[in-house]
Amino acid sequence: MAELDDTEFGVRLLAGTPTHETRDPALLRHWAATATEFGRELAASAPPAADVPHPARVVETTGGLDRLLLARYTSRPEPTVELFTDTIALGEHLVDVLGWRDRYPTGSLRAAALAHEHAHGLLHHDPRTRRALRDRLGHTALRLGRLRVPGHVAGADELAAHAYAGAVCGLGRSPLLLTAALMGAVQALGED
Repeated sequence: MAELDDTEFGVRLLAGTPTHETRDPALLRHWAATATEFGRELAASAPPAADVPHPARVVETTGGLDRLLLARYTSRPEPTVELFTDTIALGEHLVDVLGWRDRYPTGSLRAAALAHEHAHGLLHHDPRTRRALRDRLGHTALRLGRLRVPGHVAGADELAAHAYAGAVCGLGRSPLLLTAALMGAVQALGED
């Protein structure tokens, strides 16, 4: 699993999205690379979470293993990030078991989950950021003569958020690698 690069993980994530199952792998690769690069650039240009006018409230809870979630961002009634401590604890343990501590230092999973959800908040609350991602992806939903309506690429925001989190936290790899390993471990535990 670790031999796959972040773009390949992105291709796999997009290919598993219901709207993309018949799309050309080259197009998925382009979208994955573009969304990943966008997330890294966003990390370099966006203000830190502490400097945002209305930072999200953070709530720690359990139940993430049952839902395959590390964290979840909701915008209503107020911006909130739920951190699922059971999934984060399993992720930290998995990093040790797999020998990936050099890639994911202790505590980085929690920090990456918060940064990831912060990126979702940026994409949700800032129409210019959302439009910039959509324009960079270049997907056309509708064309009438010279008029082009950019389309939403399902899953691209997720790839951008992972790349953002990896860049903000200074990780050697995107958290997408660890997320994939963690989801595989949770599913395997559920089968036992």
